[in-house]
Amino acid sequence: MKSLKIWGGITVLLAAQLANASRLDTPLTQFFQQRLAGISDEVSVTVKTPDAQLPACPLPDFVMPNNGRMWGNISVQARCGNDKRYIQVAVIAQGDYVVAAQALARGTVLNESNVQMKRGRLDQLPPRAMLNINQANNAVTLRDFAPGQPIMLSMVRQSWRIKAGQRVQVVAAGEGFSVNGEGQALNNAAVAQNARVRMSSGQIVSGTVDADGNILINL
Repeated sequence: MKSLKIWGGITVLLAAQLANASRLDTPLTQFFQQRLAGISDEVSVTVKTPDAQLPACPLPDFVMPNNGRMWGNISVQARCGNDKRYIQVAVIAQGDYVVAAQALARGTVLNESNVQMKRGRLDQLPPRAMLNINQANNAVTLRDFAPGQPIMLSMVRQSWRIKAGQRVQVVAAGEGFSVNGEGQALNNAAVAQNARVRMSSGQIVSGTVDADGNILINL
């Protein structure tokens, strides 16, 4: 008799949970699974907005927010023809992210020996968590890290490809022509960043650093 009461209580609890589930939980979960493919392999969405405030059509068109957030508590636009409404959802996403494999001091150059991947709740990570281990390659830490601590993109910088005072080659190219010259870098810069250079004539130019350490200027 006691076991029947327990199973009866479980049945009532499950029925209550199903009654509270929104009709858009499943289509929104599918929507975010597609958007997060390759980042998260386990996604679930719970709609917080009451059904009475949702669009009338059974399957609205969903639009992601423009703030860059992909999980956690976010607002999603749901469209049914001309009817546009913002609904509140909670997106839970499991996936891999980069953590420190050991204690790292500020100024450490990251490589495969001192970082590793860890699986967990992406929606519980701080903003701009590093999700691809290739992003850690040769990056330099801007603060100390404890073992197992997630690495944020805002907490590292790319290694300088050129440094202030260094002699660099400047390549200015336009349609059908290319001119080379030499100058002195006025600032530190990583690959794909902007660098200012003082040419031998005294003129100061700026361009983009390439993988070889040249400064490219498109005319």
